[in-house]
Amino acid sequence: MSFMLSKVSGIARSPGDPKVIETGPSSLKPVDKFGRALGWFSIGLGLTELLAPQRLTRALGAEGNEGFVRAMGARELAHGVLCLSVNNDYGAMTRVAGDIVDLAGLASIYRDDNPKKGNVGLAIAAVIGCTLADLYAAQSIRSLHSRKGEPVRDYSDRSGFPKGVGYSRGRASVPREYQATPGAAAASPATGKTSPASADLMLEVH
Repeated sequence: MSFMLSKVSGIARSPGDPKVIETGPSSLKPVDKFGRALGWFSIGLGLTELLAPQRLTRALGAEGNEGFVRAMGARELAHGVLCLSVNNDYGAMTRVAGDIVDLAGLASIYRDDNPKKGNVGLAIAAVIGCTLADLYAAQSIRSLHSRKGEPVRDYSDRSGFPKGVGYSRGRASVPREYQATPGAAAASPATGKTSPASADLMLEVH
């Protein structure tokens, strides 16, 4: 997959642009890669259930339930998309929920009058194994990327001024050469018009 992306990305690049290579370290941890593998497995299984439901129902002795199998296939595709997304822990958890539905469906046809009861038993064992793998992936991915358990940092004693409020207040004061004379500063408040009280005042620049 990375090889294909590196080749495609090179088509629209200028000669001086850096090249995209397929080698190098990956930010994905092993458990992330495992979660993505579950996603591709879901997509493969979903396509099988959508395109060949008759084969599955015949193998399990559940002829006539092709519509249900197709619905399960659409569900598996949704699981796969979630597992390949950034929220792949949610994808693994939805797979667990889907496994429970699958186990319930298989249990309903695990009967003595079903000539394919042995196949159903094998399918139940496989789904249980998938459930354990999905649980492991969901918990491991969430634990890896969760911030729970880290100490909460307290910044209440910080003012936001590296050298203190007093130092910053002094630095923000108006330079002396731009300050008005004490008389002008004490004149009546500005009203948008020239104040008569300041008519005879002169601004002195030191």
